[in-house]
Order: sequence, then structure tokens, then C-alpha cells
Amino acid sequence: MTEEEKKLFIDAVLELIELIPCGRVTSYKKLARAAGRPNNSRMVGRIISVSGKMRDGIPAHRVVASSGILSGKRAFGSGNEMAGLLAGEGVEIRNNKVCNVHKIMWDPIEELL
Repeated sequence: MTEEEKKLFIDAVLELIELIPCGRVTSYKKLARAAGRPNNSRMVGRIISVSGKMRDGIPAHRVVASSGILSGKRAFGSGNEMAGLLAGEGVEIRNNKVCNVHKIMWDPIEELL
């Protein structure tokens, strides 16, 4: 991936994260696919880990593993901050996992087409 392609991918991922509705979650894989790079879900994770430094107000707490596990919670400082942000939006969390994840999973490709 060239530097220009990398920048375009990062911008696309950040823009998609900004579109995730309050009270919904999406996965790294869905974001990578919607940004045109389905095999780059790990890169989405790296983008999220520094997203607060890139743009203010990015709701990165709404991005979870496909199974609903709060896999990126370390990026939010305390172990409970990500869960607290999601719970504040009405998302039920139990044992560091989103309950009914398939019910509230937002798919950018389905929603934006």
C-alpha cells in the first residue's frame, strides 16, 4: 500500500467511524471492508488506537470485535471507560462483551448503499 493509499484508507475509516449511530456498534472487519480493504481489519484497530490524536470526537468506542468483545478497551485508558461510554448510549455490556451484538451491529455497506 502506497503512502497515498494508506492516507485515503485512514481518512475513510475515520469518516465511517463518525457515522456509527449512537447506541450501535460495528466491527473492525466491517469498517475495513467498507473502506475498500477487507483484509486490513488489524490496521483499523491501529487507526482506532490513535484516533483521538487524529480527530476530536471520534466515537471509536463503538467499534468492537465481530463477536461483540470490547477488544479495544485498552485504547480508552481505564479498563471500564469503553464499557461506560457504550452503556451511556444504552448498549448493554456484560463481561466486557456487547449483549445482543447482532441486533445492534451497524454495517456501513448495508446502511450507506
